[in-house]
Amino acid sequence: MIKTKLTVYSNKGESAGHVEIPDFAEPIRRDLISRLYRSTTLSKRQPYGSKRTAGMRNVGHNSGANHGIARLPRVAGGKRGVILASMVGGRSAHAPVVTKNLKLSINDKERMIARRSAIMLTFSQEDVVKRGHAISPEIALPIIVKDNVQEISKSSEALELLTKLGLSEDIQRAKDGKKIRAGRGKMRGRRYKEKKSILIVGTDTRKLGAFASLPGVDIASVGSLGIGKLAPGGKPGRLTVYTESALNQVLEVFK
Repeated sequence: MIKTKLTVYSNKGESAGHVEIPDFAEPIRRDLISRLYRSTTLSKRQPYGSKRTAGMRNVGHNSGANHGIARLPRVAGGKRGVILASMVGGRSAHAPVVTKNLKLSINDKERMIARRSAIMLTFSQEDVVKRGHAISPEIALPIIVKDNVQEISKSSEALELLTKLGLSEDIQRAKDGKKIRAGRGKMRGRRYKEKKSILIVGTDTRKLGAFASLPGVDIASVGSLGIGKLAPGGKPGRLTVYTESALNQVLEVFK
């Protein structure tokens, strides 16, 4: 098996050794990545529906006889219709119901292949650049850091480390891309839209809090490494930084 030797960086951004990762032989399934993302996001929808008696609570009178109008139920003393969906003022014809199944399933084997494919594409320079991340072509992916990076407790120190690794430009890209959302969403707790930047993968997310406050940066453990973080929007090629132990756990998935 062909192996690639990559540099491991310390929490000061300096070279602290090397690690070998294998070249993956299995094919990349971009179609399954899209399917898994769609399944995951659509399954998060909250069921909604109208009341079963909505539009049926008014008494309708048939006042059409001998008045030159259709014999349809109407509000007493007026011409506005009630009950019938075909009339103005009537009930909804096909109102949403809470019993509708909004879940979109995907096979477990397809889910596993999609997750592995998304991980493999974080190792691809071409796909990371294609996704829109600002990264120098001289930087070898994936970027691997020592486990003591999880000891960083200040955001300023975290930003300094990422700057030394050559990733500050991508954070600035995410910061500049922040904008106010159009439409009613800005009144519903999601006022701003922000571009996705770096994903930091460690063994414990509680120790990566210093990175979480940086613009566009997400944190994850190997267990929580889902498609939403590996391929936001269903687009693979997320710029990812792995700790050494986390990378070893990720590579176990391919054995």
